Amino acid sequence: MAKKDQSTDAAKEKDREKWMARFQVRLAMQPGVDRAVVLQAVKELTAHCAATGEHPRTAFGDPDDCAVQAAARLVPADRAARTKRHNAVVDTLGSVLKRVGDVAGL
Repeated sequence: MAKKDQSTDAAKEKDREKWMARFQVRLAMQPGVDRAVVLQAVKELTAHCAATGEHPRTAFGDPDDCAVQAAARLVPADRAARTKRHNAVVDTLGSVLKRVGDVAGL
């Protein structure tokens, strides 16, 4: 029976790690999020789960939704807006350059 408990614990730990990995990736993709924001959010989530013994999914729900909420809470609105504008300009420039390359036969 102890062996079954160990495998159940290992499965729960693996699920927790997968949840945290997805959360971190989704958070890093949010506008204006830098390394410090990701580290702060992970520290907060880990501390909460350690204190309560809850699984992150139980405490915070879907990792994608949690990442969006964490970014909204931790990233200043002006920085997020500036990053969105910058990304839009880069995307537009990339699209134009691709079209020019297609027209030029490159």
